[in-house]
Amino acid sequence: MNQIITEINKKLATTDKPVARIFYKSGEHKIMLMGFLKGMTLEQHKTSVPARLLVMSGFVTYKQGNEPTTLQQYDFFDIPVDVLHEVHAEEDSLCMLIQG
Repeated sequence: MNQIITEINKKLATTDKPVARIFYKSGEHKIMLMGFLKGMTLEQHKTSVPARLLVMSGFVTYKQGNEPTTLQQYDFFDIPVDVLHEVHAEEDSLCMLIQG
């Protein structure tokens, strides 16, 4: 995992968008790590499979419609299928996305 986190941090130094890397994939299940710098937003999108967002470090706001949910280290949120949502980093953050 350290190698993936190092890769994410290196890429964050040269981009203005969140950086995601696959940590594990098997069949319909996938785990991704996502790095954010303070102020970055993962723009509105939908998921076609059930997902859980877990904050490993930092502080993010998950927004679904007009309902923001703040998430800090070790907080998680179950993301519903086919619902527009976005994630905004309130500080440098590392999140895990579990799909399937």
